[in-house]
Amino acid sequence: MDPNINSWQVRTLGAIMRCRTSDMGGHIDACTNCGTVRISYNSCRNRHCPKCQGKEREQWIQAREEELLPVPYFHVVFTLPNELNQLAMHKPKEVYDALFEASWNTIKTFGYDPKHLGAQTGMISILHTWGQQLMLHPHVHCIVPGGGITIIDKWKYAKTKGKFLFPVEAMSKVFRAKYVQILKSKIPDLDKNLIDSLFKKNWVVYAKSPFENTHSVIEYLGRYTHKIAISNHRIKNINESCVTFSFKDYRSEGTKKEMTLDAMEFIRRFALHILPKGFTRIRHYGILSSTSKQVCKELIVKQIPKAKLLPKLIELPNVYNPLICPHCKTETMIQIEILPKRGPPINYQFPHKIILQSN
Repeated sequence: MDPNINSWQVRTLGAIMRCRTSDMGGHIDACTNCGTVRISYNSCRNRHCPKCQGKEREQWIQAREEELLPVPYFHVVFTLPNELNQLAMHKPKEVYDALFEASWNTIKTFGYDPKHLGAQTGMISILHTWGQQLMLHPHVHCIVPGGGITIIDKWKYAKTKGKFLFPVEAMSKVFRAKYVQILKSKIPDLDKNLIDSLFKKNWVVYAKSPFENTHSVIEYLGRYTHKIAISNHRIKNINESCVTFSFKDYRSEGTKKEMTLDAMEFIRRFALHILPKGFTRIRHYGILSSTSKQVCKELIVKQIPKAKLLPKLIELPNVYNPLICPHCKTETMIQIEILPKRGPPINYQFPHKIILQSN
Protein backbone atom coordinates (compact mmCIF):
# COMPACT_ATOMS: atom_id res chain seq x y z
CA MET A 1 0.00 0.00 0.00
CA ASP A 2 1.16 3.56 -0.77
CA PRO A 3 2.94 4.98 2.34
CA ASN A 4 1.06 8.26 1.85
CA ILE A 5 -2.25 6.49 2.54
CA ASN A 6 -2.95 6.56 6.28
CA SER A 7 -4.67 3.94 8.43
CA TRP A 8 -8.04 5.74 8.37
CA GLN A 9 -7.99 5.85 4.58
CA VAL A 10 -7.08 2.14 4.44
CA ARG A 11 -9.99 1.37 6.76
CA THR A 12 -12.36 3.37 4.57
CA LEU A 13 -11.15 1.71 1.37
CA GLY A 14 -11.65 -1.69 3.01
CA ALA A 15 -15.23 -0.83 3.97
CA ILE A 16 -16.02 0.23 0.40
CA MET A 17 -14.54 -2.99 -1.00
CA ARG A 18 -16.65 -5.14 1.34
CA CYS A 19 -19.87 -3.16 0.84
CA ARG A 20 -22.84 -5.39 -0.07
CA THR A 21 -20.74 -8.55 -0.11
CA SER A 22 -20.96 -11.67 2.04
CA ASP A 23 -18.22 -10.23 4.27
CA MET A 24 -20.78 -7.77 5.64
CA GLY A 25 -23.42 -10.36 6.48
CA GLY A 26 -27.01 -9.96 5.35
CA HIS A 27 -30.47 -11.47 5.36
CA ILE A 28 -32.87 -13.51 3.27
CA ASP A 29 -36.26 -12.06 2.37
CA ALA A 30 -39.29 -13.80 0.96
CA CYS A 31 -42.46 -12.49 -0.66
CA THR A 32 -45.66 -13.58 1.09
CA ASN A 33 -47.60 -12.92 -2.11
CA CYS A 34 -45.72 -14.83 -4.82
CA GLY A 35 -43.02 -16.76 -2.96
CA THR A 36 -40.00 -14.96 -4.47
CA VAL A 37 -36.85 -15.35 -2.35
CA ARG A 38 -34.09 -12.74 -2.32
CA ILE A 39 -30.73 -12.56 -0.56
CA SER A 40 -29.42 -9.11 0.44
CA TYR A 41 -26.02 -8.23 1.86
CA ASN A 42 -25.50 -5.33 4.24
CA SER A 43 -24.03 -2.00 3.15
CA CYS A 44 -20.96 -0.36 4.67
CA ARG A 45 -22.79 2.99 5.19
CA ASN A 46 -19.53 4.82 4.63
CA ARG A 47 -20.02 8.37 3.38
CA HIS A 48 -17.28 7.90 0.78
CA CYS A 49 -18.96 4.83 -0.73
CA PRO A 50 -20.65 5.33 -4.14
CA LYS A 51 -23.31 2.74 -3.27
CA CYS A 52 -24.39 4.14 0.09
CA GLN A 53 -25.26 7.80 -0.52
CA GLY A 54 -28.69 7.61 -2.19
CA LYS A 55 -30.87 7.21 0.90
CA GLU A 56 -28.85 9.67 3.02
CA ARG A 57 -28.98 12.22 0.22
CA GLU A 58 -32.74 12.04 -0.12
CA GLN A 59 -33.29 12.25 3.63
CA TRP A 60 -30.99 15.27 3.91
CA ILE A 61 -32.70 17.09 1.04
CA GLN A 62 -36.15 16.40 2.46
CA ALA A 63 -35.03 17.98 5.74
CA ARG A 64 -33.68 21.06 3.94
CA GLU A 65 -36.98 21.39 2.06
CA GLU A 66 -38.69 22.23 5.34
CA GLU A 67 -36.03 24.80 6.24
CA LEU A 68 -35.61 26.83 3.05
CA LEU A 69 -36.44 30.49 3.54
CA PRO A 70 -38.98 32.00 1.11
CA VAL A 71 -36.35 34.26 -0.50
CA PRO A 72 -34.00 34.21 -3.51
CA TYR A 73 -30.76 32.20 -3.19
CA PHE A 74 -27.34 32.69 -4.75
CA HIS A 75 -24.62 30.18 -5.62
CA VAL A 76 -21.06 31.08 -4.55
CA VAL A 77 -17.93 28.89 -4.80
CA PHE A 78 -14.72 29.54 -2.83
CA THR A 79 -11.64 27.71 -4.17
CA LEU A 80 -8.19 27.21 -2.66
CA PRO A 81 -5.12 27.69 -4.89
CA ASN A 82 -2.95 24.73 -5.89
CA GLU A 83 -0.16 25.96 -3.64
CA LEU A 84 -2.10 24.57 -0.66
CA ASN A 85 -2.52 21.04 -2.06
CA GLN A 86 0.60 19.61 -0.43
CA LEU A 87 -0.41 21.02 2.95
CA ALA A 88 -3.95 19.66 2.50
CA MET A 89 -2.52 16.14 2.08
CA HIS A 90 -0.76 16.28 5.45
CA LYS A 91 -3.06 18.56 7.47
CA PRO A 92 -6.50 18.20 5.84
CA LYS A 93 -8.53 19.14 8.91
CA GLU A 94 -6.75 22.45 9.42
CA VAL A 95 -6.79 23.35 5.72
CA TYR A 96 -10.48 22.49 5.22
CA ASP A 97 -11.67 23.99 8.52
CA ALA A 98 -9.95 27.23 7.54
CA LEU A 99 -11.71 27.10 4.16
CA PHE A 100 -15.13 26.87 5.83
CA GLU A 101 -14.35 29.61 8.34
CA ALA A 102 -12.81 32.03 5.83
CA SER A 103 -15.61 31.64 3.29
CA TRP A 104 -18.29 32.28 5.94
CA ASN A 105 -16.36 35.23 7.42
CA THR A 106 -16.15 36.72 3.92
CA ILE A 107 -19.89 36.40 3.30
CA LYS A 108 -20.64 37.69 6.79
CA THR A 109 -18.34 40.72 6.34
CA PHE A 110 -20.01 41.76 3.09
CA GLY A 111 -23.43 41.07 4.58
CA TYR A 112 -22.91 43.41 7.50
CA ASP A 113 -21.52 46.15 5.20
CA PRO A 114 -24.32 48.74 4.61
CA LYS A 115 -23.04 49.29 1.07
CA HIS A 116 -24.06 45.74 0.17
CA LEU A 117 -26.69 44.64 2.67
CA GLY A 118 -26.36 45.87 6.25
CA ALA A 119 -27.83 42.75 7.86
CA GLN A 120 -26.98 39.27 9.08
CA THR A 121 -27.20 36.72 6.30
CA GLY A 122 -26.59 32.95 6.27
CA MET A 123 -25.02 30.15 4.27
CA ILE A 124 -25.14 26.41 3.60
CA SER A 125 -21.64 25.28 2.65
CA ILE A 126 -20.60 21.93 1.11
CA LEU A 127 -16.97 20.83 0.81
CA HIS A 128 -15.63 19.16 -2.32
CA THR A 129 -11.95 18.28 -2.56
CA TRP A 130 -11.64 16.85 -6.06
CA GLY A 131 -11.35 17.83 -9.69
CA GLN A 132 -12.51 15.77 -12.66
CA GLN A 133 -9.21 13.87 -12.81
CA LEU A 134 -9.34 13.05 -9.06
CA MET A 135 -6.52 15.43 -8.18
CA LEU A 136 -6.86 17.74 -5.18
CA HIS A 137 -9.03 20.77 -5.91
CA PRO A 138 -10.47 21.92 -2.55
CA HIS A 139 -13.49 24.22 -2.79
CA VAL A 140 -16.79 24.86 -1.04
CA HIS A 141 -20.13 25.21 -2.82
CA CYS A 142 -22.36 27.65 -0.96
CA ILE A 143 -25.95 28.73 -1.23
CA VAL A 144 -26.56 32.13 0.30
CA PRO A 145 -29.96 33.83 0.78
CA GLY A 146 -30.35 37.10 -1.10
CA GLY A 147 -30.82 39.20 2.01
CA GLY A 148 -30.64 39.15 5.78
CA ILE A 149 -32.14 40.08 9.14
CA THR A 150 -31.37 43.59 10.44
CA ILE A 151 -30.70 44.50 14.08
CA ILE A 152 -34.40 45.38 14.43
CA ASP A 153 -35.50 41.95 13.16
CA LYS A 154 -36.56 43.16 9.71
CA TRP A 155 -35.90 41.28 6.49
CA LYS A 156 -33.79 43.25 4.02
CA TYR A 157 -33.04 42.28 0.43
CA ALA A 158 -29.46 42.52 -0.86
CA LYS A 159 -28.66 45.33 -3.31
CA THR A 160 -28.04 42.94 -6.19
CA LYS A 161 -30.32 44.26 -8.94
CA GLY A 162 -30.89 40.63 -9.89
CA LYS A 163 -27.20 39.92 -10.59
CA PHE A 164 -24.43 38.74 -8.26
CA LEU A 165 -24.82 38.82 -4.50
CA PHE A 166 -21.61 40.73 -3.69
CA PRO A 167 -18.72 42.01 -5.92
CA VAL A 168 -16.60 38.99 -6.82
CA GLU A 169 -13.21 40.69 -7.14
CA ALA A 170 -13.54 42.34 -3.75
CA MET A 171 -14.71 39.07 -2.17
CA SER A 172 -11.67 37.26 -3.60
CA LYS A 173 -9.22 39.63 -1.89
CA VAL A 174 -11.05 39.54 1.44
CA PHE A 175 -11.31 35.73 1.27
CA ARG A 176 -7.56 35.40 0.65
CA ALA A 177 -6.65 37.63 3.59
CA LYS A 178 -9.06 35.94 5.98
CA TYR A 179 -7.99 32.45 4.92
CA VAL A 180 -4.28 33.08 5.47
CA GLN A 181 -4.99 34.70 8.85
CA ILE A 182 -7.11 31.74 10.00
CA LEU A 183 -4.66 29.14 8.66
CA LYS A 184 -1.77 30.81 10.53
CA SER A 185 -3.76 30.58 13.75
CA LYS A 186 -4.31 26.84 13.18
CA ILE A 187 -0.74 26.12 12.03
CA PRO A 188 1.55 28.58 13.85
CA ASP A 189 4.72 27.29 12.15
CA LEU A 190 3.30 27.77 8.64
CA ASP A 191 6.09 28.20 6.10
CA LYS A 192 6.72 31.88 5.31
CA ASN A 193 7.50 31.13 1.66
CA LEU A 194 4.10 29.47 1.33
CA ILE A 195 2.41 32.52 2.84
CA ASP A 196 4.24 34.81 0.40
CA SER A 197 3.21 32.66 -2.56
CA LEU A 198 -0.43 32.75 -1.47
CA PHE A 199 -0.51 36.55 -1.48
CA LYS A 200 1.16 36.72 -4.89
CA LYS A 201 -1.68 34.77 -6.51
CA ASN A 202 -5.17 35.91 -7.41
CA TRP A 203 -7.68 33.72 -5.61
CA VAL A 204 -10.90 32.53 -7.22
CA VAL A 205 -14.39 33.22 -5.92
CA TYR A 206 -17.03 32.15 -8.41
CA ALA A 207 -20.52 33.64 -8.21
CA LYS A 208 -23.64 32.98 -10.25
CA SER A 209 -26.84 34.94 -10.66
CA PRO A 210 -29.75 33.91 -8.41
CA PHE A 211 -31.42 30.51 -8.68
CA GLU A 212 -34.54 30.82 -10.81
CA ASN A 213 -36.79 29.19 -8.22
CA THR A 214 -36.91 26.82 -5.28
CA HIS A 215 -36.82 23.82 -7.58
CA SER A 216 -33.39 24.97 -8.78
CA VAL A 217 -32.14 25.21 -5.19
CA ILE A 218 -33.26 21.65 -4.46
CA GLU A 219 -31.76 20.40 -7.73
CA TYR A 220 -28.47 22.05 -6.79
CA LEU A 221 -28.49 20.54 -3.30
CA GLY A 222 -29.25 17.14 -4.79
CA ARG A 223 -26.23 17.32 -7.08
CA TYR A 224 -23.68 18.43 -4.53
CA THR A 225 -24.56 17.39 -0.98
CA HIS A 226 -23.64 13.69 -0.89
CA LYS A 227 -21.49 13.56 -4.00
CA ILE A 228 -18.21 11.62 -3.80
CA ALA A 229 -14.93 11.92 -5.71
CA ILE A 230 -16.05 9.61 -8.53
CA SER A 231 -19.33 7.81 -9.16
CA ASN A 232 -19.58 4.28 -10.54
CA HIS A 233 -21.05 5.37 -13.87
CA ARG A 234 -17.83 7.24 -14.71
CA ILE A 235 -15.73 4.08 -14.41
CA LYS A 236 -15.58 2.57 -17.90
CA ASN A 237 -13.21 -0.35 -17.49
CA ILE A 238 -11.28 -2.21 -14.79
CA ASN A 239 -8.66 -4.92 -15.21
CA GLU A 240 -5.95 -6.39 -12.98
CA SER A 241 -3.62 -3.43 -13.45
CA CYS A 242 -5.57 -0.38 -14.68
CA VAL A 243 -8.73 1.66 -14.23
CA THR A 244 -10.28 3.72 -17.05
CA PHE A 245 -12.73 6.49 -16.23
CA SER A 246 -14.40 9.41 -17.98
CA PHE A 247 -13.94 13.07 -17.10
CA LYS A 248 -14.82 16.51 -18.39
CA ASP A 249 -11.90 18.59 -19.60
CA TYR A 250 -12.89 22.16 -18.72
CA ARG A 251 -9.81 23.46 -20.53
CA SER A 252 -11.50 22.18 -23.70
CA GLU A 253 -14.95 23.61 -22.96
CA GLY A 254 -16.04 20.58 -20.95
CA THR A 255 -15.24 18.00 -23.61
CA LYS A 256 -15.77 14.45 -22.36
CA LYS A 257 -12.58 12.39 -22.37
CA GLU A 258 -11.26 9.18 -20.84
CA MET A 259 -8.20 8.58 -18.66
CA THR A 260 -6.48 5.31 -17.77
CA LEU A 261 -4.52 5.08 -14.52
CA ASP A 262 -2.46 2.37 -12.90
CA ALA A 263 -4.64 0.73 -10.24
CA MET A 264 -2.48 1.94 -7.33
CA GLU A 265 -2.44 5.48 -8.70
CA PHE A 266 -6.24 5.40 -8.98
CA ILE A 267 -6.50 4.24 -5.36
CA ARG A 268 -4.02 6.92 -4.25
CA ARG A 269 -6.04 9.66 -5.96
CA PHE A 270 -9.32 8.39 -4.55
CA ALA A 271 -7.81 8.24 -1.06
CA LEU A 272 -6.87 11.93 -1.30
CA HIS A 273 -10.58 12.71 -0.88
CA ILE A 274 -11.27 10.54 2.16
CA LEU A 275 -11.95 13.13 4.85
CA PRO A 276 -10.59 12.86 8.40
CA LYS A 277 -12.68 10.83 10.82
CA GLY A 278 -15.65 12.81 12.11
CA PHE A 279 -15.05 15.77 9.79
CA THR A 280 -18.25 17.72 8.97
CA ARG A 281 -18.44 18.45 5.24
CA ILE A 282 -21.85 20.20 5.18
CA ARG A 283 -22.16 23.22 7.46
CA HIS A 284 -24.81 25.85 8.19
CA TYR A 285 -24.14 29.43 9.22
CA GLY A 286 -25.90 32.60 10.33
CA ILE A 287 -29.65 32.70 9.80
CA LEU A 288 -29.46 29.20 8.27
CA SER A 289 -27.74 27.67 11.31
CA SER A 290 -29.55 25.11 13.43
CA THR A 291 -30.10 27.61 16.26
CA SER A 292 -31.54 30.40 14.06
CA LYS A 293 -33.23 29.04 10.96
CA GLN A 294 -36.71 28.34 12.37
CA VAL A 295 -36.99 31.70 14.15
CA CYS A 296 -35.70 33.54 11.08
CA LYS A 297 -38.11 31.72 8.77
CA GLU A 298 -41.07 32.70 10.96
CA LEU A 299 -39.92 36.35 10.93
CA ILE A 300 -39.48 36.39 7.15
CA VAL A 301 -42.80 34.69 6.37
CA LYS A 302 -44.62 37.36 8.39
CA GLN A 303 -42.90 40.19 6.54
CA ILE A 304 -42.84 39.06 2.90
CA PRO A 305 -46.01 39.42 0.82
CA LYS A 306 -47.65 36.12 -0.03
CA ALA A 307 -46.90 36.67 -3.69
CA LYS A 308 -43.22 36.25 -2.89
CA LEU A 309 -43.52 33.08 -0.85
CA LEU A 310 -41.98 30.05 -2.45
CA PRO A 311 -44.25 27.32 -3.85
CA LYS A 312 -44.20 23.79 -2.47
CA LEU A 313 -41.10 22.01 -3.64
CA ILE A 314 -41.08 19.22 -6.16
CA GLU A 315 -41.47 15.69 -4.93
CA LEU A 316 -38.14 13.92 -4.76
CA PRO A 317 -37.86 10.46 -6.29
CA ASN A 318 -38.54 7.60 -3.90
CA VAL A 319 -35.52 5.71 -2.67
CA TYR A 320 -35.25 1.93 -2.81
CA ASN A 321 -37.96 0.21 -0.75
CA PRO A 322 -36.77 -3.25 0.45
CA LEU A 323 -40.35 -4.31 1.20
CA ILE A 324 -41.35 -4.27 -2.49
CA CYS A 325 -41.08 -7.66 -4.20
CA PRO A 326 -38.90 -7.54 -7.34
CA HIS A 327 -41.24 -10.01 -9.06
CA CYS A 328 -44.85 -9.09 -8.24
CA LYS A 329 -44.09 -5.46 -7.20
CA THR A 330 -46.22 -5.65 -4.06
CA GLU A 331 -45.01 -4.46 -0.66
CA THR A 332 -44.98 -7.99 0.77
CA MET A 333 -41.34 -8.93 1.37
CA ILE A 334 -40.54 -10.22 4.87
CA GLN A 335 -37.26 -11.24 6.48
CA ILE A 336 -37.03 -15.00 7.05
CA GLU A 337 -33.38 -15.45 8.04
CA ILE A 338 -30.36 -13.39 9.12
CA LEU A 339 -27.01 -14.29 7.59
CA PRO A 340 -23.82 -13.93 9.64
CA LYS A 341 -20.78 -12.24 8.16
CA ARG A 342 -19.37 -14.20 5.21
CA GLY A 343 -22.89 -15.07 4.11
CA PRO A 344 -24.64 -18.44 3.76
CA PRO A 345 -22.66 -21.70 3.56
CA ILE A 346 -21.73 -22.88 0.08
CA ASN A 347 -24.23 -25.76 0.29
CA TYR A 348 -27.04 -23.54 1.65
CA GLN A 349 -30.46 -24.59 0.34
CA PHE A 350 -33.10 -21.92 -0.09
CA PRO A 351 -36.55 -22.84 1.26
CA HIS A 352 -38.62 -24.71 -1.34
CA LYS A 353 -41.87 -23.39 -0.03
CA ILE A 354 -42.89 -20.10 1.46
CA ILE A 355 -45.91 -19.99 3.76
CA LEU A 356 -48.12 -17.23 2.46
CA GLN A 357 -49.92 -14.89 4.82
CA SER A 358 -53.66 -15.39 4.91
CA ASN A 359 -55.72 -12.45 3.70
